[in-house]
This record gives sequence, C-alpha cells and structure tokens, in this order.
Amino acid sequence: MSSLLDFFVGGSLRAGLVAALLAGASLGAAARGPVQVPEQSSSADVVSLVELPAQARTVYRSILQGGPFRHEKDGSVFGNRERLLPAKRRGYYLEYTVDTPGVGHRGARRLVCGGPAQTPDACYYTGDHYASFRRLAPASQP
Repeated sequence: MSSLLDFFVGGSLRAGLVAALLAGASLGAAARGPVQVPEQSSSADVVSLVELPAQARTVYRSILQGGPFRHEKDGSVFGNRERLLPAKRRGYYLEYTVDTPGVGHRGARRLVCGGPAQTPDACYYTGDHYASFRRLAPASQP
C-alpha cells in the first residue's frame, strides 16, 4: 500500500510541478504584455503614404499644416496603453482620426504621430483601433 501511495503522491507531485512550470512560463510571457514596435520596423510593418486610404493622406497633410481637423479629439495625447509603439514619455504621441466613408462616428482608423506636432519624428497608421500599427515609411515623413 505504501508503494502505491508513493506512486500516486509522487506522480501527482510531478504532474503538479510540471503543470506549475508550464503555467508559470505562459503567465510570464503574458505578464510582459505585447511586444513593442522597434525603432526600426521590418519592411512588413512599414507602409508608404500612397498605400494608405485617401482620407489618411488628407489627415497627414493637415497634421503637417497644423490643421484644420474635423474631430474635436484630433491632436489629443495618445497614451500608448497597448504598448505597441516604441516607449516614449507621456504626451509624445498625438492621435488623429482618419474618417471611414459610410461610418457616422469616428470609426477605427487613426494616425498616431510622435514628436513635434507639425514636424513629427514618426507616424503610425492603425486601421483596427490600436490593435496593430504600421509605421509610415521614412520617405513619407517630412
């Protein structure tokens, strides 16, 4: 009986340790959160201005001119809570609405630019309300 008990306790203990180790590895990865976009993105993460919707090109020109903007929240601070963009101080990133034809509200599309408002260091496009970003190609930047 003792050996049977040792088998189950030992087996349960081993299984428990293995499960704990696997869970810890998974939780550790999840706790770190999403991977941030590196300063130099791969070519798959880069988009040229001409590849963006016409509405995004219009908003980009408005950003460089300092306005006018159609939406009250345009030019407001983007907090980067998703941590998908390179980490910068609060206030570095500003967001702008890219209108979606046929949608009666702000929709999901945005341009997020970092640095000085009219001469941004980098701009990013999201078509899915901050779930992913594509960096505007450097040639698209001022």
